[in-house]
Amino acid sequence: MRGIVYTGGGAEFTDALEVRAPGPREVKVRVTGAGLCHSDVSLAQGLIPWPAPAVMGHEGAGIVSEVGAEVSTVKPGDHVIMATIAACGNCRQCLGGRPWRCYSTMGNITQPFTWKGEPCSNFAATSCFAEETIIKEIQAIRIADDVPLAPASLVGCGVITGAGAVLNRSDVQPGDKTVVFGVGGVGLNTIQALRLKRAGMIVAVDTQAGKEGLARQFGATHFVDSSTTDDLVTTLRQLAPFSDAALAGPFNSGGFDWAYDVVGHPSVTRTAMEVLDWGGTCVIIGVPAPTVETSQLYTRLTHVDRNLIGCRAGSYVAHRDFPMLIDLYRRGEFLLDELVTQQYPVEAFEDAVHDMHAGKLARAVLTF
Repeated sequence: MRGIVYTGGGAEFTDALEVRAPGPREVKVRVTGAGLCHSDVSLAQGLIPWPAPAVMGHEGAGIVSEVGAEVSTVKPGDHVIMATIAACGNCRQCLGGRPWRCYSTMGNITQPFTWKGEPCSNFAATSCFAEETIIKEIQAIRIADDVPLAPASLVGCGVITGAGAVLNRSDVQPGDKTVVFGVGGVGLNTIQALRLKRAGMIVAVDTQAGKEGLARQFGATHFVDSSTTDDLVTTLRQLAPFSDAALAGPFNSGGFDWAYDVVGHPSVTRTAMEVLDWGGTCVIIGVPAPTVETSQLYTRLTHVDRNLIGCRAGSYVAHRDFPMLIDLYRRGEFLLDELVTQQYPVEAFEDAVHDMHAGKLARAVLTF
């Protein structure tokens, strides 16, 4: 079986994988498409602590090929999106409707694969960079057979991570001023979710000017090429000043109601906090290396109700949110096809990574 394996020293294409049969509450999925997310590249670079070898990939869709004896929600032949949040369903967080906070969802390392005859781990409970994979029943979200599987494959991570940060973790009101740092696959979905929420100003910020067209297509009202300015805070505050006479007022007032750091970099987070209005919130979506730190001025938070919050994977409930997004897609209110810049055979994984780093892609989809 073909796939991409994290070897401990990088990522390697292989045709020497095997996968076991599903357990009682597990589902085997024949993968038809898998999105390339930056987290996969971070894994290959050793930035995410994970045992090797492991089959990579965590954003995919496919067709159920086999189910365990106790599975009741899907059957062979069903089309499914795979969720990475493999919640237990029984803890306080799950029963309270917050499965993304379920302790059992962090890690979920098992060994459903063998590689060259030796045990091989999964990754993020999904491992969709393989022709077939094993997931828990709760991770298999059934969709209609007429939904194209290539764009649907992106819903499980890039789409819901960006859109969910707005729809689930934020309380954006019509007319709010918003700014999104990072216009990749996740940032584009943050932008289009802000469009759905009727934000009044949606400023997209990126270091690559070529992303402006995509940003505006997905709903951005303004675009800032941050590579062309030495003072990004001033550039952004010029778009949302305190008044006609001053960019900033008392306690740094004026600016944006919501700022989304899709990059996960200390300088980006600092800039996001500096351009928030009183009561504004910075939502951190991007995931840096575990040891990276950020620092802020206390006075940007005290007295003026600004907020700095994190968001894990869009704070999603898969069986609620995935069908909702697919329904919006089918009604023409949510863009998915436009996210798939190019499809690559799994053997061309390195080409897809190269094109992603070159800024050529909204999202790449690996096919089998």
